[in-house]
Amino acid sequence: MNKLLLGAACACLVAGCSKPPEAPKPEAAAPAAPALVSGIDLQYVDDGVRAQDDFYKHVNGKWLATTEIPADKGRYGSFDKLSDDAQAQLRGIVEDLQKSVDAKDPDQQKIADLYATFMDEAALEQQGLKPLDAEFARIDALKDKKEIAGLIGHFNVIGVSAPYTPGVHQDAKDSTKYVFDLGQDGLGMPDRDYYLLNDDKMKQARTQYGQHVEKMLTLAGDKAATKDAKDIVALETELAKVQWTKVELRDPVKAYNKVELAKLPALAPGYDWKAYLAASGVEGKTDYLVVSQPSYITAFNKILAKTPLPVWKAYFRWHLLSDFAPFLSKGFVDEHFAFYGTALRGIPENKPRWKRGIGVVEESIGEGLGKIYVGKYFPPESKARMDQLVKNLLAAYKADIDTLDWMSPETKQKAQDKLAKFTPKIGYPVKWRDYSALQITKGDLIGDMVRAQSFEYQRNVDKLGKPIDRDEWGMTPQTINAYYNPEMNEIVFPAAILQPPFFNPKADDAVNYGGIGAVIGHEISHGFDDQGSQYDGNGNLLSPPGWFTQADLDKFKAKTHALVEQYSAYEPIPGYHVNGELTLGENIADNSGMAIAYKAYKLSLGGKEAPTIDGLTGDQRFYGGWAQVWRGKARDNDIMVRIKTDPHSPQAVRGTVPEMNQPSFYEAFGVKEGDKMYLPPEKRVSLW
Repeated sequence: MNKLLLGAACACLVAGCSKPPEAPKPEAAAPAAPALVSGIDLQYVDDGVRAQDDFYKHVNGKWLATTEIPADKGRYGSFDKLSDDAQAQLRGIVEDLQKSVDAKDPDQQKIADLYATFMDEAALEQQGLKPLDAEFARIDALKDKKEIAGLIGHFNVIGVSAPYTPGVHQDAKDSTKYVFDLGQDGLGMPDRDYYLLNDDKMKQARTQYGQHVEKMLTLAGDKAATKDAKDIVALETELAKVQWTKVELRDPVKAYNKVELAKLPALAPGYDWKAYLAASGVEGKTDYLVVSQPSYITAFNKILAKTPLPVWKAYFRWHLLSDFAPFLSKGFVDEHFAFYGTALRGIPENKPRWKRGIGVVEESIGEGLGKIYVGKYFPPESKARMDQLVKNLLAAYKADIDTLDWMSPETKQKAQDKLAKFTPKIGYPVKWRDYSALQITKGDLIGDMVRAQSFEYQRNVDKLGKPIDRDEWGMTPQTINAYYNPEMNEIVFPAAILQPPFFNPKADDAVNYGGIGAVIGHEISHGFDDQGSQYDGNGNLLSPPGWFTQADLDKFKAKTHALVEQYSAYEPIPGYHVNGELTLGENIADNSGMAIAYKAYKLSLGGKEAPTIDGLTGDQRFYGGWAQVWRGKARDNDIMVRIKTDPHSPQAVRGTVPEMNQPSFYEAFGVKEGDKMYLPPEKRVSLW
């Protein structure tokens, strides 16, 4: 998402430092309502940077100059601050459960036991690798490469990385059914580029990765660790060569390939699909799969055939060890972090153990913990005000669609039809997840993690053949985030994000429309971006041009091409530009969300003039709200990983570019030709 900056004229910000005139004193019988605040963090505004030259630094400059990234993080900003706050609240909840639990809520004992087991480091030191003995024995028992299909199915169930991984979700071509979908996987580094590109940073990462694999295997007692590590990296490199790029993966039509079970042998001749389907628990539950990258599956099968069985055994031992390393003794935990935390992302220190423990509980029993969190920290009035904000944003989209100069009447009608079917979900689910089938055994951490992963896997596989559950959430209420799901045509805003700087119940509306309002607009706009626009209001994926006419799609692509070029010009670290194609959907959402949130804000005023608060006009507070949401800092290595893997642009870019495309921003801050924030009108990209 994005960030905010204040800059309307420097005079405006300077004026914000002075006291506003006193209001007339109310009569004794009628106490005045508390005055609304601006919601802008004025202590972070840097008057040494003109808003017209760098709005992001103007709004956040003092924060950027004085804030250190915590030692256990690759980046730090508004999202991370709220996440830390939420984790502290969750810690209080979980530690209270260590003292007493409510017998009426069986999830509470499971939460308490799982956390206590994770925190017992002494027991983990005594156990060493013993909890993984049965899984290592399963790998060692392989006598033929035909048996690998069954092993992959088992690894899918227990959550261990394998050359391909399934997901269960709504069928993109039939919104009434669930589908089992196979996708490429199995690399130990973040993306194929880490194996294939030959710039200095990628070469260094490959060297460090090979050393890390060898160290981990050595810790596990592998006498041939040096050879095995080289073989593993070589095998993963072969897989990387045939994987699709992140940009290719953005095409939902290309990634939808329905394959009847009887025709799977044609996709990978000789591969034991029957053994895979049995081990993965899918046999008898469906008569077809969706294969996201069929060329990869075919190529994987060829790599399987030419790679010796001992190399595959080393590969699977490595991924088993790596994925469970955070739950083993200290030597494995430290070495795992040394690569994935420090070498890859530049993070000096691992998170405190209690934070990792809370993370384990959230991953395993997230909604059980969320139910307690909501009851304690999410006031009903926040949900009510958020409901109204969402209604206002949807109303602004409805009104705006009819004014678009690039949409024909036919496409506008289909856009309105889709908008009318949007489902907002705010705060928390209407029904909580049932964890009664999940067994947690105190003192058995690896067993608990296997059972938790298997429980979640089985919960999803059991959906096959059943009606779509439209009440399900894909995030817990305590998550600092939001999302749009095109298959469900839903926008989801967890409780934890509904607090400052995103949403401030004590602030005037302007900053909230610039913050959470633009976030709402961002998520709604995903339904109309280059991917979401290919799905109808029921969540069905359509063939090109989707519900657009071809002429409208051409106009849309011309606008989005300009956005690709605009963002690709940014170079957050030397030699690494923003990938405008990979980030296109999120960039569309940032720009569209801001534009619509601004229009919704103006509608909310009902034709009245916004008050000036802290020396800032309503429009200035709106854009300031956006900039402060996106304030943040990141380590170079972390930025590099995100540029390669993250569909979102870096924080500072998100907090800068959208404003430059908004005409009202120029008016609010007097931006003119010659200012660094100025773009000529013909260079500004306007979608909404």
